[in-house]
Amino acid sequence: MTDSRMQETLVTHRYPRVLSIAGSDSSGGAGIQADLKTFSALGCYGMTAITALTAQNTQGVRAIHSVPVSMLRDQIDAVVEDIGVDAVKIGMLHSPEVVEAVAQALDAHGLKQVVLDPVMVAANGAKLISDEAIAVLVSELFPRALVVTPNLDEASLLLGRPLTQSDALAEAAQALLAQGAHAILLKGGHLPGHDVLDILAQAHANGQDNILQRLHSVRISTHNLHGTGCTLSSAIAAYLALGCNLSEAVLAARTYVRGALYAGANVRTGEGVGPLNHGFAPEAMKVYGE
Repeated sequence: MTDSRMQETLVTHRYPRVLSIAGSDSSGGAGIQADLKTFSALGCYGMTAITALTAQNTQGVRAIHSVPVSMLRDQIDAVVEDIGVDAVKIGMLHSPEVVEAVAQALDAHGLKQVVLDPVMVAANGAKLISDEAIAVLVSELFPRALVVTPNLDEASLLLGRPLTQSDALAEAAQALLAQGAHAILLKGGHLPGHDVLDILAQAHANGQDNILQRLHSVRISTHNLHGTGCTLSSAIAAYLALGCNLSEAVLAARTYVRGALYAGANVRTGEGVGPLNHGFAPEAMKVYGE
């Protein structure tokens, strides 16, 4: 291929581009590592802006080191200004200053296809962010996200009440919409039972009734659940970058996560809660013409 032909190809074609703004998991099962594996498995080009470094493995977190806010801003600016971004996944944001910096960056770059995974509670039940940071997260990022994806612990913290029954999920999703979100994917996987129920609630324009979808699936028996929420939110972002609407992206992402859970169910990685098998059926990198 001639130099001019190569240059033309570079100019007129691109990958679907997804940016993860989240923390680093040194064990590779969650955080930006899970996000990058998911983006790649679904045929997207992944990029990162790291909010914090963690020293952790399958048994727990040993240490957390925050990235300076100025460095976080520079990471986002660098990739958006040069490469461009089709969709964003947001994960661990540990302080009000970090939340505000991310909100400002979304506005500055006009980023609209945003999936917010509000990481607030550790697997052992410990809160990971302050009440002040939670309030800023709701006020600044809920209105800027296309969809927010809390699990039951996070939803309970946001609503100030426990959620222990599946028949309470629809009302809880509506209440979370009232906090300013455009759409909520409330994940019911922490409830016991043979089936898993998630609720996708989308605010309807012009004051009409909100749109509710009840998403049922059979529970997959596995101890390897580390990074499930990160993987789901990053898969939704990937499918948005691939051109799906929100409902399509959520359904496709749930299918991908179920496949990754099933494929990794009998694999032992470490002595604690292991990861999913993100690469169980990888897609080739997509290339789009412009």
